[in-house]
Amino acid sequence: MKIILLQDVDKIGKKYEVKNVADGYGRNFLLAKGLAKIADEESLKLIEKQKEELRVKAEEELGKIQQFASTLDGFELTIPFKLGDKDQLFESVTSQKVAEKLKEQGFDIKKTQIILPEPIKEMGEFPVKIQLGHNLEVEIKLIIIEEK
Repeated sequence: MKIILLQDVDKIGKKYEVKNVADGYGRNFLLAKGLAKIADEESLKLIEKQKEELRVKAEEELGKIQQFASTLDGFELTIPFKLGDKDQLFESVTSQKVAEKLKEQGFDIKKTQIILPEPIKEMGEFPVKIQLGHNLEVEIKLIIIEEK
């Protein structure tokens, strides 16, 4: 039986792929659960159209992310913190704090996109990587200074 997958199915294939499966498996599992539909000529044309729309949308999204990346790459973010004895910070600088400060500067970045191997606990300049999607990554400079 020739079917078109409507979503990713483990060990079978990815969304919109055309596959040959056993009649019983296709009818009793894939079609019954709405994971696939029979691959007839009309369905194949519709799927090709949807694939093209997804490709165009992905290209547009990539263009937007590349433009955003060029704006963000090399950005310097300064964060003032209170210092304790021996110039130690009262609190650690985490990806959450960096995300909040970037949001204040007009950059919509989630804390999960910020790669900070460990929280920063001292003053200075630190390179911070940010993952933007589509395998794009930028680096900003994080500057921790004393709050006055």
